Amino acid sequence: ELAQCADCYVSAHPNAGLPNAFGGYDESPQDMAEILAEFAEHQLLNLVGGCCGTTPEHIQAIAEAVAPFQTRIRKSIKPACRLAGLEPFNIDENALFVNVGERTNVTGSAKFAKLIREEAYEAALEVAKQQVTSGAQIIDINMDEGLLDSKAAMELFLNLIASEPDISRVPIMIDSSKWEVIEAGLKCVQGKSIVNSISMKEGAQKFLEQAQLCLDYGAAVVVMAFDEQGQADTEQRKIEICTRSYRLLVEMGFPPQDIIFDPNIFAVATGIEEHNNYAVDFINACDYIKKNLPYALTSGGVSNVSFSFRGNNHVREAIHAVFLYHAIRAGLRMGIVNAGQLVIYEDIEPELKQLIEDVILNRNAQATDALLELAERFKHHAQQQTQEDLAWRAWPVAKRLEHALVKGISTYVVEDAEAARLEAKHPIEVIEGPLMDGMNHVGDLFGAGKMFLPQVVKSARVMKQAVAHLIPYIEAAKGPGIHAKGKILLATVKGDVHDIGKNIVGVVLQCNNYEVIDLGVMVPCAKILATAKAEKVDIIGLSGLITPSLDEMAYVASEMQREGFTIPLLIGGATTSKAHTSIKIEPAYQNNISVYVPDASRSVGVATHLLSAQLAPAFVQERREEYEMIRERNKNRQVKPLIPYVQACERRIAIDWKIQPPVKPRQLGVQVFDNYPLEKIRPYIDWTPFFITWDLAGKYPAILKDPIIGPTAQQVFDDAQKMLDQIIAENWLEAKAVMGLWPAHSRGDDILIYDASNSMKVLGTLHHLRQQQNKSTDGICSCLSDLITPENSGIQDYMGGF
Repeated sequence: ELAQCADCYVSAHPNAGLPNAFGGYDESPQDMAEILAEFAEHQLLNLVGGCCGTTPEHIQAIAEAVAPFQTRIRKSIKPACRLAGLEPFNIDENALFVNVGERTNVTGSAKFAKLIREEAYEAALEVAKQQVTSGAQIIDINMDEGLLDSKAAMELFLNLIASEPDISRVPIMIDSSKWEVIEAGLKCVQGKSIVNSISMKEGAQKFLEQAQLCLDYGAAVVVMAFDEQGQADTEQRKIEICTRSYRLLVEMGFPPQDIIFDPNIFAVATGIEEHNNYAVDFINACDYIKKNLPYALTSGGVSNVSFSFRGNNHVREAIHAVFLYHAIRAGLRMGIVNAGQLVIYEDIEPELKQLIEDVILNRNAQATDALLELAERFKHHAQQQTQEDLAWRAWPVAKRLEHALVKGISTYVVEDAEAARLEAKHPIEVIEGPLMDGMNHVGDLFGAGKMFLPQVVKSARVMKQAVAHLIPYIEAAKGPGIHAKGKILLATVKGDVHDIGKNIVGVVLQCNNYEVIDLGVMVPCAKILATAKAEKVDIIGLSGLITPSLDEMAYVASEMQREGFTIPLLIGGATTSKAHTSIKIEPAYQNNISVYVPDASRSVGVATHLLSAQLAPAFVQERREEYEMIRERNKNRQVKPLIPYVQACERRIAIDWKIQPPVKPRQLGVQVFDNYPLEKIRPYIDWTPFFITWDLAGKYPAILKDPIIGPTAQQVFDDAQKMLDQIIAENWLEAKAVMGLWPAHSRGDDILIYDASNSMKVLGTLHHLRQQQNKSTDGICSCLSDLITPENSGIQDYMGGF
């Protein structure tokens, strides 16, 4: 009888956290009512009652306990593609590029195909695991091969994956051109998967039937740009087919956020002129879909673009990096790639990168020939690469460590960390110097879209190895008999794998004699709070890089409030901010303070204040007042009404150009300043932002005379002058500039730019916005084009750019 009631009992248990709860087997009416009242108070219940084991007294006690509380209200959720393996994985318009691992595809990996044909499934699982370890956030599985029973192979492999948590934690993309194979996969896979693919190549009716089945199975779909006439190859065809598919799917009730368009990536540089614009067509189609088909995503098989260079992996990988760099900016959200072989855009040889850019963007007719000629040099690049790569081993140790971090090379990092430690006065200097420099560079590249998540993960692993080697020496340097100042728990929240910043925070805190418990990445709320209770920590610190982490942090804060925590909460990471902390997190956790920590260097000061009986009250009060002010400022933001655009155009700036006609520049066209003398630039440096960077507030030169911070400002300023002297003397930097001045006229809100040597030939049009707010006392609604003479004025004007 107890076994039959197991589900009911678990549902009623206070730690279950399920939305529905029923009476348990061996609890008294009062106990059960008390537990369920807590669920009801926090609006976690849809339905409450009893089953076997409960009595009328149980039902009466429950009814009375939950009566004062409102039924759970379903919250509106912003549309997003919400996928899952064992763990949730959400993709919205703010998501970073999603890597879909391609090596578990028999048509794309000869090694994987051989393993499947030979039924070496254990080794095949290792391929899948390696993809996830290398940074694939979804894995694409395809068993379409002539000598395989594709359906049986798909079923078997998916069942094996289900028993491997390291693989099955990520969503699965079921990839096949045969519908029976896709449906077999949908019956096996757990979580929410993606079907790759359906299309209109057999007509709209068949397309909608398959879409309905995908919807019934609960899967998102990749929609290929095919229709009855065939595969879309031009931009126009891609847009036409994707738009038609989107309308059909949305009209039948398919969630638009679960539609992922593949507008077909075709090979470029094939020598056939019609193929030259294939990459541009794909990129433009992604841009169109992003702007015109709400919530739909885009994907593509990235390796297709470089098919002309098969056998030349170095060139192929460079092509992939350049193509992704441009496609992601146009809206590409997902790509089937080999996550372990993504190269860094910044590291591509300049000459090779330039030619690939010419090919991808179809910038000139000779681009293909030029790239083919250059590619010959790289045919045997793989064999030569080992020697070339090892050249960096002759660099100074600080540069070697930085290079290892950026490249994700772990082979020598312990050896180099030890060499750097022996050179340093204190082991912490190794972390604050070359390791920090390397990670800052990684962060810059990632933020600029020149590195992708798998590469960042590799850098984090190298960092961990270096820090792990240094920590025992840092601990030993503290000396015996020193007790920790406090115990701090750090965790990257569920759904996020970024931990470089958190690692630095942990090291800095440990170096300042705090005991740190680092739970790692992807840590669920329940584990964070359970560990915090068990370890009796003094502070919890949450970290995250991606936008969904913000919601998870707010959830952790609300759970800390619900479970009665009274310790401070620290918030940090690339997407976090003081505004988000004050508006979303601090109100959710009122038992203590939630503090935004902008970078690792502030963590020690914040922890010291929070754990000091003397300093904490004033520090907490300051933060609360500051956050309240931010909330009020945000609340009082009112969107001012806009006047109609036609009316705004009538209020343009009126200029009588005859009073003072534009002055013709001495030299028109483009001017290049190469290796401009640094000593000529030096006098124009604005030093005020320099002092702000060092947290020294004040205007230059007055700050140097400030009675409080003046001496420190002067010292920092003197150090900067010495460094500038060295920079100029040793030519550390090379200053370059390009500027241009061209004839110009305005046309409405646009500015027409003419050829410098032919003022009748339009080079291009610059589009500008016109103000539509009633904020000007004179009622003017200005636009930059108002400051350029109109094209029918008969007066020539000029415009510059630099």
